[in-house]
Order: sequence, then C-alpha cells, then structure tokens
Amino acid sequence: MASARERILDSYESILISDGERSATMESVAAAADVSKGGLLYHFPSKEALVDGLADRLESLVARDREAMAADPEGPARYYVRTSMYENSPLDRALVAMARLAQQGHPKAQETFALIQEQWLGALESELGSRAVARAVKLLGDGLYYDAAFFAGAASEQQSGDDLKDVLAIVDLIVREGAQIQRGA
Repeated sequence: MASARERILDSYESILISDGERSATMESVAAAADVSKGGLLYHFPSKEALVDGLADRLESLVARDREAMAADPEGPARYYVRTSMYENSPLDRALVAMARLAQQGHPKAQETFALIQEQWLGALESELGSRAVARAVKLLGDGLYYDAAFFAGAASEQQSGDDLKDVLAIVDLIVREGAQIQRGA
C-alpha cells in the first residue's frame, strides 16, 4: 500500500489533471488522499511544498526514463518517439499535472518543465551529435505525445502499429540525414 505521502501526491496529481489548479486546494487534496488536513500538513506544509513534491517526483521519473532511453538497443531517438504515446503511466500523469501548473504560470512548474525538456534534448543530442537533429526528433515525439495526451478519443485517432512503424522510419531518415549533413556529405 502506498504511503500517506505518496497518496497525497497521487491525489494532488489527479485533481490537477481532472479539475485544474484552482480545484487542488489543501482540503480537496486531503479528502481525496483520505488523510486529515493535519496529516497533509505534516507531509506538505503548504501548496508550494506540494508543487515541490510533484516536481521531485517528475524529475525522478524523467531520470529513470533517460536511463532507459540511453540503454535502449534501438537508440535514444527511436526510444523517445516510440514512447511518446500517452499511456496514463506515472510519468505521463506527473507530466500532465506539472503542465497544468506551468500553463498557469507557476514558476517552479515552468522551471521544472524547462529542466526536464533540456535533459531529454541533451540526451538525444549526446547520442545524435547534433542539437538540430536532436530537436527535430524531440519535436516529433512531443507532437505525438501532445496529440495522444490531449486529443485521444476526440477527432484524432490513436497511432496504430503501422502508423508507428511509418513514424519510426521518418525518425531513421532524420537521424541518417542529420549525420550526413554533419559529415558534409
């Protein structure tokens, strides 16, 4: 069973995702986590402490994702794009919750988002040898993620296996062409 601290963060995330920042009051988070307000305040004495806790969670999840990206046998570019499908995973939930805060101009959320975006871009750049190629791959993956996270079930369709194969073939072209440009060919 999850600790009270983790249940509180889970509840905070859920409220941010479903109802937005205004609904994520200390009282609503405590109620959703099934803890007393005193129990909430013991772990998170303020809303800023909740944001800090969510930022720490997200940074930890992203660090694990970057490790998996670096170790992937198909390479970081294919990994990044292949995993850019919203699946309601802990990483997905933390990203969307933090995005809700960043959209509202929350400084810690914006700072955290900038940090993790740079970390992903840096991991791609270190493997691909070019910031421009890394950025192209990252933007492709980010577009897929945005589409899956925010439009799934609406007018857009979920990516099929064949669609993903086609997109990964495009990633391979971007990577190959980027390498040729760097070599001056």
